[in-house]
Amino acid sequence: MNAATGEVLYDRGGTTASRTASVMKVLTSAAALSVLGPDYRAATTVVKGSEPGSVVLVGGGDVTLSRTSTGTETVYPGAAHLDDLAAQVEAAWAADPSNPPLTKLILDASYFSGDEWEPSWALKERDDGYMSNITALMVDGDRDDPGANTSGRSADPVGRAGDAFASELGGVSVVERGVAPAGAAQLGQVQSPTVAQLVDKALVVSDNTVAEMLARLVAIETGAGNTFGAINAGVLQGLAAYGIDTTGVTVVDGSGLSDNNAVPPSYLTRLFVKINAREGNLGVLMDGLPVSGVRGSLGYDDRFSGDNAVADGAVSAKTGWIDTGYTLSGVVRAQDGSTLTFAIYALGEVTGEAKQAIDTLATGFYLCGDNLSNQ
Repeated sequence: MNAATGEVLYDRGGTTASRTASVMKVLTSAAALSVLGPDYRAATTVVKGSEPGSVVLVGGGDVTLSRTSTGTETVYPGAAHLDDLAAQVEAAWAADPSNPPLTKLILDASYFSGDEWEPSWALKERDDGYMSNITALMVDGDRDDPGANTSGRSADPVGRAGDAFASELGGVSVVERGVAPAGAAQLGQVQSPTVAQLVDKALVVSDNTVAEMLARLVAIETGAGNTFGAINAGVLQGLAAYGIDTTGVTVVDGSGLSDNNAVPPSYLTRLFVKINAREGNLGVLMDGLPVSGVRGSLGYDDRFSGDNAVADGAVSAKTGWIDTGYTLSGVVRAQDGSTLTFAIYALGEVTGEAKQAIDTLATGFYLCGDNLSNQ
């Protein structure tokens, strides 16, 4: 589509709603920027427990919270750290001489409910280090290695977070699950990076866990609910602000990992017109996209290489890959000076050759510009 005129230059099955792979993160990010805003931060809080000597660690959906020492850079720039939270709690606890020794930690992950693992996801995505269980309380995206984007994940993110916080507090002999008492006194709080920072992470390296965090917070903020099943209504409500018909769009998750997601390519081309125009807060999304031959998942050696390198720097787009498809959608600054928006899905039993074919087609868009033929 010509972004300036709205003319559809090339269309093959553009109205067919299909799985998007990680291009779904564009919809998730757009909804988050609409509903939450770029400056929103998720909070992790500690409150006093109902039993003497107990505190409750309350997850607020921040998957970036880190068990590493303050000052350590993890995969999440600007992440909060448990040692900071523990220091706040210890100071507040010591300030009240009537408090007995702190010996019990209760973990409250009730901000999210329902399944922790979307039933249509393959468990190998967790084993291979691409996706965590989705819980309201976790540390480092539940990675074994907080400094590696791709790293093994556990079957119990809440337990890992609780063990790490108990270690920071010291003296804790009991760790159990529960819910914070109503009106409990707050002892400490830390906050996540901003939605703008999280969108950048979700887009440039396609962080699945962050995308699920954003989708779930959108669902909660819109009142749709706090389960996987609430994401569709929440994200669609967030996208409604952009005035584009969402007929045919089904949002099963925030990351695009599910084969059951469905988005027509034509919807993406229209949404990218708004993103390119930086409508509302969408400039954040535009700035977070990978760029051909330059940034993120389009800057890898196997993207826009060989003859396709002529389009280096000209394609700003979100990549996608699952076992059943490769996808790419975004904006092309064409050779003739025109700006095009596009979406390409290569679905089925795909290989890396499909990825190269997508790049070749996008390069063709770059070379043809407004003269692209629909014949």
